[in-house]
Amino acid sequence: MVVKRIVANIAVAEVEGVRAFYLAVFDLDVAMDFGWISTLASGEVASVQISVASEGGSGTAVPDLSIEVDDVDAIYARVQAAGHRVEYGIVDEPWGVRRFYVRDPAGTLLNVLVHL
Repeated sequence: MVVKRIVANIAVAEVEGVRAFYLAVFDLDVAMDFGWISTLASGEVASVQISVASEGGSGTAVPDLSIEVDDVDAIYARVQAAGHRVEYGIVDEPWGVRRFYVRDPAGTLLNVLVHL
């Protein structure tokens, strides 16, 4: 048996605003949209992973999602320019990632990172 895909589902009261956040910040594409659900995707092939954690590292809360990007500083600049509140970082961690935390409009805690 092979796991082919893992989909993160975020419960929201209003799909459009949260979808707009992910489209604007992460340059994702709309793969499917039925109004009540909108699936966003990247053209990149992603590995299948699930992390189980008791903390987020460096004493932070466990994030709801970790999103690895190729230019974390560019995403950080977008988040700041749009006025989203950064919860942690931006910081180079001792385990070899540069990251920050931000919440999406639904309150989902995102760990946005790049491996150094």
